[in-house]
Amino acid sequence: MVVEEGERKNMNRRSIYTVVSSSIRRLVYVVTVAALSFAVFATSGSLAQADSSLTGNIGDVTADDTSVAGNPAAMEAVEGVYHNIVNAAAVKGKWIEVILSKQKLIAWQDGRAVMSSLISSGTSRHPTRRGTFRVYVKYRATRMRGPGYDLPGVPYTMYYSGSYAVHGAYWHNNFGHPMSHGCVNLPVAFSQRLYAWAPVGTPVVVH
Repeated sequence: MVVEEGERKNMNRRSIYTVVSSSIRRLVYVVTVAALSFAVFATSGSLAQADSSLTGNIGDVTADDTSVAGNPAAMEAVEGVYHNIVNAAAVKGKWIEVILSKQKLIAWQDGRAVMSSLISSGTSRHPTRRGTFRVYVKYRATRMRGPGYDLPGVPYTMYYSGSYAVHGAYWHNNFGHPMSHGCVNLPVAFSQRLYAWAPVGTPVVVH
């Protein structure tokens, strides 16, 4: 009888242990699934908010494009980032538009074109980068060097993306045709006016 009672107690202990272990495993599983679901939900919300922020903020410094004329809500993919294409007349502040298909630069201020000029953008071998940028540094004159060229005293240079810049070009007068290694070439006199007009931080939209 003593042995049977001891075995009964051991069996009860094992049953209780099994039930508790199973309950703990179930609880851990539920908590893990809940945590993963919350993480996925939070990440999705953050990504959606970030995407909304990008397309909303970029829209206030982008330009009109004849390919989407009459459709202000159209979107253009530029280097993996979506840019709102809006009517240029609706954009406030100063910004610079470079239209590669027309080889033209327009300086805008509060919806009004204040000056414009023919340009020489990059050739097919050295294309000008498309996108929305900002002038990050200015030099009244600087030396530019690269494969096949070494140009001292390049006037009124405004860098907007890495080595890409808007600047005067004294070495040719063939504006209206692609000529450069990727920069936006301007007549020197016009580049001087643009340099004086545009502060660091001015948006530059190339399309």
